[in-house]
Amino acid sequence: YYTHRIIEDPEWSLITVPHLTELCLQHIIHNFEKNPILDRLLPEHQRKVLDGLSTSLPLSVTANLISDEDYWKRCCTERWQVCDISNYGDSWKRMFFERHLENILKCFIPDTTDPNQVLEFIPLCKDYVRKLEVDQFLPPLKVDQKEVRDDLSDTESNFGLGEDSVHHYDLGVLTTALPHLEELHLTYGVKDCGMNFEWNLFNFTYQDCCNLAVAVKMCHNLKVFKLTHSKVDDDKTGLLVHNLLDHPCLVELNLSHNLIRDKGAQAVGKLINHSRIEILNLCNNQIHHLGAQALAQALAENSTLKSLNLRLNCVEDKGGEAISHALLTNTTLKSIHLGSNNLSEPTARLFSQVLSQNTTLMSVNFSCNHLGLDGGKQLLDGMTANKTLTEFDLRLTEVGQETEYLIHQIVWANWEAARLASLQHPPEENT
Repeated sequence: YYTHRIIEDPEWSLITVPHLTELCLQHIIHNFEKNPILDRLLPEHQRKVLDGLSTSLPLSVTANLISDEDYWKRCCTERWQVCDISNYGDSWKRMFFERHLENILKCFIPDTTDPNQVLEFIPLCKDYVRKLEVDQFLPPLKVDQKEVRDDLSDTESNFGLGEDSVHHYDLGVLTTALPHLEELHLTYGVKDCGMNFEWNLFNFTYQDCCNLAVAVKMCHNLKVFKLTHSKVDDDKTGLLVHNLLDHPCLVELNLSHNLIRDKGAQAVGKLINHSRIEILNLCNNQIHHLGAQALAQALAENSTLKSLNLRLNCVEDKGGEAISHALLTNTTLKSIHLGSNNLSEPTARLFSQVLSQNTTLMSVNFSCNHLGLDGGKQLLDGMTANKTLTEFDLRLTEVGQETEYLIHQIVWANWEAARLASLQHPPEENT
């Protein structure tokens, strides 16, 4: 007699057996670095592969093959805690490549870091980088300390102080290889140096300036150039301006928080009328009345500049009056900032004529000046006929509370009228 018995696993089911398609997709995911198959897959299979790929895959594999935003979102959020794609054209891929390149440049040490780190990355990122914000440039590790003076002051020239040993990374090769680069924000210095502070860590040399000037000149699509907190003096300003003359695309120049004096401001004045610049920021420099007069002369003849920031300089009334005269004829400037410039009643008196005659200005800032009660009355008289000014900052100008209140009432009425007009006649969308 024979007994026939069937022994089974009660939990076993055909449902637990993965489909062959799923096994193939997992194989593709695990071997993607050696055999990156993606375009030949069906859309739903591509989605599964992309969701399963590791964010640590070499960029040489993923950069020009994967355009899926969800994948690059994972790459960004796993690497950085704060990710705001609104500053990157709402593109996660652009954010990743711009920030990755910025990190490479911030950590680059001349004569120590392999330049191929940058050169090899250029072909991978060149189609996606449109803006670079580099707030740190490291100097070489070896510096001739005998040539570095411990008491180096902010106003002291950088010439002859061992510059051969403190040059920073040359952006020339990079900027010419990025065809879509439109914005460049730079600061030559070291962040978080702590107790290791030395003046040579913040030394923007003349050779650095030469290299940068050529790099910017060759970057033909550049629209915004910012070089701040970098000890840019008159000579370096002149060098930069010489290379920016007749630039085909530059519309914004920011040289704030530097060491620019009158000579440098005069050079910038020439640039205003030999370029397409619309926004100029010279905040927190050392510009006095001669530099302001040069800027005013350019402003009187200019037809492109829309915003001028001279906050935290020392143009005084001679400079303030020159700028006021220029604004009597200028018909393009919409915003001007003259805060903290040692201005007083003479400037206010002449500027009142600007307020009554100029129909272009929309924003004026006179904060932290000593305009006084008489100056405030002069400005109020000028505002009585003004219909365009929608912002007027008179904080800490000693014009008196009543005068400031009456001026702000007029400004508010102008702002409300402009808002209603924009509702009735909305701007046409660009097609």
